[in-house]
Amino acid sequence: MSILNFLKSQAWEIIQWEENDSRDTLSVRWPDEDREIKRGAQLIVRESQAVQFVYLGQFGDTFGPGKHDLITDNLPILCRLKGWKYGFESPFKADVYYVVTRLFSGNKWGTSNPIMMRDQDFGIVRVRAFGTFDFRIVDPKVFLKEVAGTDHHFRLDEFHDTMRSRIVSVFTDAVASARIPVLDLATRYQEVGEAILPLINPQTTTKYGIEITSFILENASVPPEVEAAIDKRSSMSAVGNLNDYVKFQMAQGLEKGEGGTGSAAAQLGIGLAMAQQLAHQFQQPPAGSPPPLGGQPPAMGAVAGGAAAAGLPRLLSPAEVAEQLGVGEADVLASLESGDLKGRRIGSVWRVSVGALEEFLRH
Repeated sequence: MSILNFLKSQAWEIIQWEENDSRDTLSVRWPDEDREIKRGAQLIVRESQAVQFVYLGQFGDTFGPGKHDLITDNLPILCRLKGWKYGFESPFKADVYYVVTRLFSGNKWGTSNPIMMRDQDFGIVRVRAFGTFDFRIVDPKVFLKEVAGTDHHFRLDEFHDTMRSRIVSVFTDAVASARIPVLDLATRYQEVGEAILPLINPQTTTKYGIEITSFILENASVPPEVEAAIDKRSSMSAVGNLNDYVKFQMAQGLEKGEGGTGSAAAQLGIGLAMAQQLAHQFQQPPAGSPPPLGGQPPAMGAVAGGAAAAGLPRLLSPAEVAEQLGVGEADVLASLESGDLKGRRIGSVWRVSVGALEEFLRH
């Protein structure tokens, strides 16, 4: 056998990858054993596979499933890269990468550290989130360039290490673009995942050559103080009108005769009425009665105070109103904002007069 015939016999005539252990394989470089590829060799690409030729670090032709004859007409990019003026005539060497294009499901993602989010209700909030996603490779060139690199056998665990932070970054950008409130993010997981998916895919496809077919948010946690605010918001939604709620609590307390919130609110209403009557009596003393000692009326109690005696309305802070009603200060502020409870904003601080509080309890 001549040397030329021997060299020809050493060239590859069939190129194929069996995928014996491909359940966790994303891409693999075909082991050419330092042999060349023969002109007219057959390239076999199975379903859920794609083949990418790379010559001297430059991407050549890409092949999908099927049996392909490696001739000039099927290798236009490689012919241009190699400078074959008259086509593909002699054996050649090139790197051949098999890329698995099937669906990879149940991949976990999560934030190792809290991510900062700007929320219209709570301002800057720290959020932790985790879930799962399914993906497939749709652009072998971008995937090999940006994710797998020149790895001879790129596996799923390596993908997780490489992509975990990138997926979290894409998730953060998508949430910011969609302006999803933290209240929804922490309570409506399925809807959030479906809303984010169309925003994630353009980035993952362009940047990494993969398509996210399913993105599931399993949990989003916020700091305890934000959780308390969310619980309070939910309670307010369930209660509805604060005025009706206080009346209901008062009725329940009177009916049961308990010393709880309802009883305290009822006693406050009675005390306010008594204080009003006393204030009226002291402001208009009976004819012929002697003036009080020191020219000052006696004290009328914690609610009316000395301001009523001086002819000025007693102003209560939201915290004082909340303490008297037996509700949270946030409830009082919400009632002030809605106009159910009349008050006056002095600068950034609310103040409520005794008369406004009496009016609120009467309705």
